[in-house]
Amino acid sequence: MLNPMPKTFVYTPPTEPWLSVLYEDKDIIVLDKPSGLLTVPGKDPALHDSLETRVQQRLPTAKVVHRLDKDTSGVLLMALNKPALGHLGRQFEQRRTTKAYVARVWGDLAEARGMVELPLATDWENKPRQKVDWAHGRPSRTEWEVIGHENGATRVRLTPHTGRTHQLRVHMLAIGHPILGDVFYATGEALAAADRLQLHAETLGFAHPADGRAMIMRAPCPF
Repeated sequence: MLNPMPKTFVYTPPTEPWLSVLYEDKDIIVLDKPSGLLTVPGKDPALHDSLETRVQQRLPTAKVVHRLDKDTSGVLLMALNKPALGHLGRQFEQRRTTKAYVARVWGDLAEARGMVELPLATDWENKPRQKVDWAHGRPSRTEWEVIGHENGATRVRLTPHTGRTHQLRVHMLAIGHPILGDVFYATGEALAAADRLQLHAETLGFAHPADGRAMIMRAPCPF
């Protein structure tokens, strides 16, 4: 059984460093988002602090192109003008970007690599959780590869071939290896094994919106 939804939520995003910029030019800015910081502000004024609002303090035209979950860290791309936003948005919609994540999951994966193909849908009774739903779920596909074994846990590289909400988290849970420290999907020892979600967006590949050159951005894994 998954953990009950918390009755109260106190948002205390990290502030040091305030921003970690990996790359910047007149069209784009690429950042290393810390775990615990929202990508975009929430509707509640208490959730105003986000990566987007922080960047907009210096670059008012900045807009996110894609999102990472609050508790996921790693590479995040923002556009600095409308043409760049449209160009990059189409790349994500048409799946012309490449992404790779690093995660630490509970237990020892017996195989060296594999593929998870399970349809996902919102778990409306436990929102924002997602669930495997064979009747109404959207096709979802995640490739995984073992990087190393770590005393009862496995470090893996995850490559999503679709972009569903919580896809990597639900897919790892579905094969019996929840991501360590996942407050939504891990329980017991798997939850207690880490003080943050052990999921990091390590690399992002895309074509630069101005000239089409291949860009591969990397944020070193912090765990």
